[in-house]
Amino acid sequence: MKNVLNIKFILASLSILLVFTSCSKDFLDLSPEDSFSDATFFQTNDQVRVSTNALYSVPWFNFNSDTMWVIGELSSGNGRTWDPRNADFTNFAVNGNNAQIIRTWESLYAVVAQANSVINALSNVTSTEVSEDVLNNALGEARFIRATAYFYLVRIFGSIPIIENNTDVVLNPVIPRHLVSDIYRFIELDLQFAIENCHDRTQRNSVEIGRVSSGTAKAMLSKVYLYTEDYNSSYQLADEVINSGEFLLYGGDGVDGDPSGSYLDLFKPENDNNPESIFALQWTTSSRFGEGNGIQSIFAPSGFTGGGDGFSAIGPSPDLLSAYEDGDLRFYATLMERGAFYPDLNGGYTVPDGIDFQGSQHGIKKYVVGSDDATGRDDSNNTTTSNNTYILRYGELLLIHAEAALNGGGPEAQGIASFNKIRRRAGLVEIASPTLEDVFEERRIELAFEFEFWYDIVRRGSDFAINYLSNTDRGTFNSDTGELQSEFFQATTDDLLFPYPTIETQNNPALLEAPEPYNFN
Repeated sequence: MKNVLNIKFILASLSILLVFTSCSKDFLDLSPEDSFSDATFFQTNDQVRVSTNALYSVPWFNFNSDTMWVIGELSSGNGRTWDPRNADFTNFAVNGNNAQIIRTWESLYAVVAQANSVINALSNVTSTEVSEDVLNNALGEARFIRATAYFYLVRIFGSIPIIENNTDVVLNPVIPRHLVSDIYRFIELDLQFAIENCHDRTQRNSVEIGRVSSGTAKAMLSKVYLYTEDYNSSYQLADEVINSGEFLLYGGDGVDGDPSGSYLDLFKPENDNNPESIFALQWTTSSRFGEGNGIQSIFAPSGFTGGGDGFSAIGPSPDLLSAYEDGDLRFYATLMERGAFYPDLNGGYTVPDGIDFQGSQHGIKKYVVGSDDATGRDDSNNTTTSNNTYILRYGELLLIHAEAALNGGGPEAQGIASFNKIRRRAGLVEIASPTLEDVFEERRIELAFEFEFWYDIVRRGSDFAINYLSNTDRGTFNSDTGELQSEFFQATTDDLLFPYPTIETQNNPALLEAPEPYNFN
């Protein structure tokens, strides 16, 4: 399924498209410093097409490898750790000096900065050799990716600055943060542009698989509408994408299922850009820093690839382990249990009897793909892999469809049908009349260790979130007796958004002032 000539292509040609300052620099310094923004570069359709390539990987690297899982899984209580670098995310002790918070801010604003560079350069293209269709498609891709970065930023930090032009910010680095409602409006406008201008790939044109399509943007906007509680629009867009046939449930049944795969197969590198993938970060086996997926190095057992990676940095919490129903096929694909055998890993891998990630007596399987796909990076012993990181896939869209319907956005029967497609693929019995609570729990298991659960908890409101987080067991199992040693931490309203990095508030004190409306020109 991997199509190397699509997104994982011609990285050498991207050197002029990526100019990063040191990771220690403020995000405001992440403006282009070479001739990339000079519109004279974009003289042909091919030059315009490749202008968005890097947006699918490198600027996301730190967020993907270091912090996406910390927020999505540790903070939510799906995972647990003793690691002092990340333990504050389990006990609600994160402050603005936390290195992972700094990386999150810098990485996501790096995505914004790079997307802005592409958008502003393409907006000034004057060459008559560049077709309007190619130009607008590239602009749609860049605006989609910018919207996705802002979608993470607003869910993590709340009110943040909206930046459209990097140069303006460098000249005036003290800028206000903006109203959350305006940030969502900005996201919606970018996604609407992508819907209207990105190519229609309902026939899954192999030349462009992996790129953002009009259907990709519709699916993401459907998800955004769940957060703004516009359930009618969320249902309508999800329904349009489902009925288009552009994406299929890998291993699902019916007209929108692809029986050639399975839930386990979703996470094998050879199945990157499979029919279920709506939007995914695209990685390579290049040894150059930032071009490979570093998640396996964090999740895998020690010595798993023969390199210096395999940090076992997170284990499943007792709460997550107890949430699985008997016979759920997703357990084996997501978590490692003692004695389980994986024929796809390292020529055949049996989980050791002593596996005990962070006191959980289990390990993590999802995004652990084996040594055959691992490569060294940057002359170190830490390795990366080529497998994509899902940001949105069709399985989640079916649950978005179900949630929107059960919230009154569309016919309940249609939403229930989508919900039960997920249940059937997991090998579970259907639920005739699922509730919103059922959808919430189904999302937890379907997307476990895909870094979504924190956002699902918080968007249900502060009362629910505080109660849920405070009653999530993040304990360990005694290594001798196997007895559960429960551990709980009290959450507060202040814990539902993460603090701005201290270095950012020092450089831009306007972050500590009241948010302002954004000037939409």
